[in-house]
Amino acid sequence: MFGTYFYNETIKRCVSVFGTMFNNIDIKKTKADGTVLTTTKVPISYGPSQKFIDRLAEEPNLSDNNRSAISLPRMAFELTGFNYDAQRQQNKLIRNAKTVIESDNTNRKFQYAPAPYDLNFTLSILAKNQTDALQIVEQILPFFQPDYTVTINVVPELNIKRDIPIVLNSVSYEDTYEGDFSRRRAVIYTLGFTAKTYLFGPASTQKVIKETQSDLYTDTDTTNKAREMRIVITPNPTTADADDDFGFTTTITSFTDSKNYNPSSDSDE
Repeated sequence: MFGTYFYNETIKRCVSVFGTMFNNIDIKKTKADGTVLTTTKVPISYGPSQKFIDRLAEEPNLSDNNRSAISLPRMAFELTGFNYDAQRQQNKLIRNAKTVIESDNTNRKFQYAPAPYDLNFTLSILAKNQTDALQIVEQILPFFQPDYTVTINVVPELNIKRDIPIVLNSVSYEDTYEGDFSRRRAVIYTLGFTAKTYLFGPASTQKVIKETQSDLYTDTDTTNKAREMRIVITPNPTTADADDDFGFTTTITSFTDSKNYNPSSDSDE
């Protein structure tokens, strides 16, 4: 229970995947005839947009050649919180990703049903003018209707992969074109997202099942029931590992005549 160390890095992976979705966006400056003058890749970094806004407000020099100035356009994203989503909760006793431990073929690892959580993100788009900002926005919005699904390996140790919908919740706009002429203008679009992920607990260990036995009875009388048949299934060969190519051996023992029962064996390779 509590006190057992584990760290699946699920939230860290979701943050990384979210930022990666927007790290290949370009803007272009064109002439009236459509000739492309420049193509600029929009940088993205993790952090609150207010940090960049304050930096712009503190920079009095309008020249982009100033090394201390922040170049625009740029994007910033941030994880703002997470909430439990009871509607996606499965049966808590469901077991996931049963995998044999490589160094011990007699045991295997598994995990119970995860806890569904919604991770809330904000993506801020900062630009010097509306044209640049709209180029970025229009390269993002069409993919969210209202969600975009990505596959994340949430627990690499057990190779548990989940499809995570990332839902676009809101789009807001702000123009900081205020103050005197020494202030730099920033057009800001803020997009709110929700990533519907799952958080897994620690992995548990149990023995590998290498034999099953079923007893069949003539009736359901709990006091005078008579066993009629026993079915035992074992792997063939019995030394097979989980990733080997193996069959099964089925042994059927009849108890209809207790004095002279007739055991039989049937192999299914």
